Amino acid sequence: MTDTDIAYVCASNDACVLRNNLLRSPCLSDTAPEVILGASSAARAHNAGLDRTSAGLVVFLHQDVYLPSGWEALLRARIAQVEQQDPDWALLGAYGVGLDDQGYGPVWSSSLGNIVGRVALSPQPVQSFDELLIVLRRDSGLRFDESLPGWHLHGTDIVTEARAKGLGAYVSALPLVHNDGLKPQLDAGFRTAYRYLQTKWTQQLPLRSPIIKISRSGHQLWRARWHNMRARPVRAAMALDTTTDAAAIAQACGWATVAP
Repeated sequence: MTDTDIAYVCASNDACVLRNNLLRSPCLSDTAPEVILGASSAARAHNAGLDRTSAGLVVFLHQDVYLPSGWEALLRARIAQVEQQDPDWALLGAYGVGLDDQGYGPVWSSSLGNIVGRVALSPQPVQSFDELLIVLRRDSGLRFDESLPGWHLHGTDIVTEARAKGLGAYVSALPLVHNDGLKPQLDAGFRTAYRYLQTKWTQQLPLRSPIIKISRSGHQLWRARWHNMRARPVRAAMALDTTTDAAAIAQACGWATVAP
């Protein structure tokens, strides 16, 4: 798989954010991503992107992500490591929650003003991804569930789909910049997605997403809303201006190049 074609897919709703972040990634200078506009949900956008390309590896990523120089070569090296560990792998992410409930990265988050995620020496099996970047191996046969409404928690859903089919989902060290803004309160769309996964994966609960635990009772949803309200001033002070140059952030993190 390490010499397989790679396609990039992004669901975008802001041309300026896309231009200032993702499209500045050196690995996309010659390979334009498939940009999906106007989709009604993340799952529909991702499946549309999957159908537009025949590449063996498809990278789904946010418009506010920047991939440092050498990132695609690093991705291929990480895939080689995953294949040695699990030939039936299906998914690889840049940030996710391990089976030990720990967050693995590393990823720069402008909303937190810091690098987040433990750095593992080998690929770590996960129970969920942050949706900022998900790599899907086409041969796995996985697709995103278009019954999952909105734009939240599909990183948890697709990992649970893979694990239910006996396919591996992993996080490996793929440094990148997520030039995201201050996160709003958990909105109605998030709550709807949460309830959907509660029903769909009843037998697999609890699941821990990067944001919240999904349990049968769902009490964490209300606790998180209350906590976010109280913590908002602190989070606002931590967040950096999203107009900060993403390449400069990568260099400051020591990621001017991440080539293996």
